[in-house]
Amino acid sequence: MLIDRFPVGIEIDISYPNFQVSLTLLSVTQLKFVIKDGPFARTEVVDTHVVPLGNSLFAVSWQETDGATVTNVQDYDRGLVHSHVTLPTGEFLQMTGTIAVTRPADRVFDDRPQRNKALVLEAMTALFQRHDASAVERLYTPNYIQHNPNIPQGRDSLQMIVNDLSQDVYYEPGLIIAEGDLVAIHGRIRGWADVPQVVIDLFRIEDGKLAEHWDVLQNEVPVTATLGGISMFDPEEGVHHAQQSMA
Repeated sequence: MLIDRFPVGIEIDISYPNFQVSLTLLSVTQLKFVIKDGPFARTEVVDTHVVPLGNSLFAVSWQETDGATVTNVQDYDRGLVHSHVTLPTGEFLQMTGTIAVTRPADRVFDDRPQRNKALVLEAMTALFQRHDASAVERLYTPNYIQHNPNIPQGRDSLQMIVNDLSQDVYYEPGLIIAEGDLVAIHGRIRGWADVPQVVIDLFRIEDGKLAEHWDVLQNEVPVTATLGGISMFDPEEGVHHAQQSMA
């Protein structure tokens, strides 16, 4: 994680158990905080030291004019700030607060969608192209939730299914989209049913693993020249979408 991923310009409200503070990240070297109520109420601009820890996680430290020192671990994946404060009196405070974004950063800094898309793509190809049952433990949470009523709950059940897959089963990924902790992927699977099926899989990611799954399958219908239709699935659709997004 590079320092240029620090969300400069973002404004957030942090709700701690006993008070709320508003932060504006002015740059990688300065922030403004506002505490409206309580014994700590004041507004100040401070010089900061920022250390990127990885995956939208940053350590941000500063010293205030009254001598108080603060170290925040800002976790934008989970929407949390872990704050460690030494007051001028020597009292030490440890607090965790939740983040509410009131103004987005000057540029997109959240790389979760790209990481989550890569996770889903690896899972779908590992299980349903390479038939690698060992990937289930690596990529799925132990309490994996399955919304397909024809598939039992849990990671162990999924692993048994992959172990028993016919060699005819083969998955082709297509368009994939992601936002926050959700990923949807459009694909085609052969050998799962009597005819090829087009499927949309929706996943929820939790702590870097697949935690929940929904899917919708439909038998693929060939395009007929008389109707002039468009195919239900094109394996190049994902490539085309990625190129357009980068243009």
